[in-house]
Amino acid sequence: MRDNTIQSNDLISEDEARGWVRRKMGWKEAFQTGLVLGVVGFVFTFILHLYYIALNPDLILRGFKVAFGSSLFLTFSGTICFKLVGKKVWEGHQGLDPIDVLKKTADLGLAGINVSEKFGGSGLDRLSAALVFEQLSRGCVSTAAYLSIHNMVAWMIDSEGSNELKEKFIPQLCSMNLFSSYCLTESSSGSDASALKTTAKRKGNSHYVLNGSKSFISGGPTSDVYAVMCRTGEDGPKGISCILIEKDTPGLSFGKNEKKLGWNSQHTSTVNFDNCEVPIENLVGNEGDGFKLAMKGLDGGRVNIAACSIGGATFALENTIQYTSERKQFGKKINEFQVSQFKLADMSTDLEASRLMVYKAATSIDNKDSDATKYCAMAKRFATDACFDICNQALQLHGLSLIHI
Repeated sequence: MRDNTIQSNDLISEDEARGWVRRKMGWKEAFQTGLVLGVVGFVFTFILHLYYIALNPDLILRGFKVAFGSSLFLTFSGTICFKLVGKKVWEGHQGLDPIDVLKKTADLGLAGINVSEKFGGSGLDRLSAALVFEQLSRGCVSTAAYLSIHNMVAWMIDSEGSNELKEKFIPQLCSMNLFSSYCLTESSSGSDASALKTTAKRKGNSHYVLNGSKSFISGGPTSDVYAVMCRTGEDGPKGISCILIEKDTPGLSFGKNEKKLGWNSQHTSTVNFDNCEVPIENLVGNEGDGFKLAMKGLDGGRVNIAACSIGGATFALENTIQYTSERKQFGKKINEFQVSQFKLADMSTDLEASRLMVYKAATSIDNKDSDATKYCAMAKRFATDACFDICNQALQLHGLSLIHI
């Protein structure tokens, strides 16, 4: 069980939440930094004296002395200050994982939306899931997106896993006592997922031994269960299987958390496998079914991520409509200018078109439409691009009012 209690020493400052951390400096680094400051001071001071030197060339020595003196002062004082104060460096997000929030979504049945009720899921269809993620993303796109990945893993186990796997993992996933990650992407196989190189070789009749690594994995070291697409057979998609790896498995390790400009409520990192021994019972479905299962999972995943984009864009548009109806410039409300009206109309139109495409894609999965994969890809492509533009236009219409220092 996780300890979700927040201690006073766990709290971090606003700067730290944004990824800025103050680091101490050694004397050597402090002197080097101070020396740079001194050189800049010398050049700047000497330039200031050029006017007087041009009027009286005899003052060149005096200008040099003044510049050199200021350089020494800045170097000395800068070294002391940098040593005492340190420096601010951006190291990326420091780990504000919304575990308490995610557990509340589990209490509402949102950690196993498409999972059968037999094992603790909600048993809802894909359209319902899209509506859920759209609304959750009005609050936080990043957190909702992680939850959609967690749901995808739970659905994969419920869809193709053995009864033993379902009984072991699904109740824990649906209550979010266990967090999960979907591991497909590798450094050398992004869109070409069937070219993945992570291997799983049988060790007798009891275990698989996994070697390789996965890149940009949402959840990273925070998760407890990893649905790993790995090669158990021939090259190409038919040689790929899906195997579950638990967090404490020997040989499982993680790279450092990626430094991101956004989506900082979820860790993202490399997941490494070095002779990881996993029980053969952790195979989801049959050997060779992994790629097909992964692609089915991505159909729903694409719809959910598109729905997350819609939720974020809806929030941005609604706030923009309110702001432009209140803010005045040149004696008129912003929304009374025709150019603003055109922008708001385009934003509203693109948002509604995105919503309709996503709902159609979700319904196509529910109806087992033969073109479902195509509709899901189209919806994700269109909705994410359109909603990005909507959010960007919302920023432009808000102007400097959104800048917070």
